[in-house]
Amino acid sequence: MPKNAKSNVLAALRAQIQAMESEVTPTNNAQTIVPLGVAEIDGILPWAGLPRAAIHEIEGEHGAALGFAVALLARFVADHRPALWCFSQLAPYAPGLRLFGLDPNRLVTVRARKTRHMLWTLEEALRARCLGAALGEVSTIDLASSKRLQLATRIGGTACILLCNNIRARTTTAATRWRILPSKTNENDGGIAPNFLVEPSWQIELVRCRGASGSHRWTVKWCHETHCLSMVAPLVHRSRTSPVKGLRNAV
Repeated sequence: MPKNAKSNVLAALRAQIQAMESEVTPTNNAQTIVPLGVAEIDGILPWAGLPRAAIHEIEGEHGAALGFAVALLARFVADHRPALWCFSQLAPYAPGLRLFGLDPNRLVTVRARKTRHMLWTLEEALRARCLGAALGEVSTIDLASSKRLQLATRIGGTACILLCNNIRARTTTAATRWRILPSKTNENDGGIAPNFLVEPSWQIELVRCRGASGSHRWTVKWCHETHCLSMVAPLVHRSRTSPVKGLRNAV
């Protein structure tokens, strides 16, 4: 084979591998795209939802970020396929999971003390083609590990949700990155702690999204009964005049 032809073949192979590792093709296939169910958010996402064969990173305050991660996990396994939760410390709390639409009976849990064990477990699970999604709690992840997970999601067609405890800027292959905080008007932190019976409100920020520019923010509320998110209407700015003074002025 001529030298130029060999170089062209190698360049094409490198480009193909890079695309498999880092690209998510925007499609609207109902089997590969899972909508969040909120028109304002789905309309911003270039896929009109979240692609299965991709990594989705979640960061923020632990309770709110955890609640949002469980809500996403439940949506990815709404077709009744099992899910994997790989954790390092506290095990998932079954009654709280049900309120977020996740059936504990369809959840496989694995405790991994070290990050490398966590990443290995996630990679093998994503490649298995038998799960709806896999959730992992990681303190940090480098680019090489992220590429391996992204390739595994494409092989298995399985969504990977990473609950990131390290909020430092990272370079990864994630299709989306979310920052979740409890709403300032909500006393509940949005997680599945002892006050999990209170329906949480979250401030959601789409920090990074492949195929979309800039960041976007919303305030949403979770409904335990319908297992759905809904937009929270902004509060109307009201006068600081006291009700008594207002009544006096009206007389």
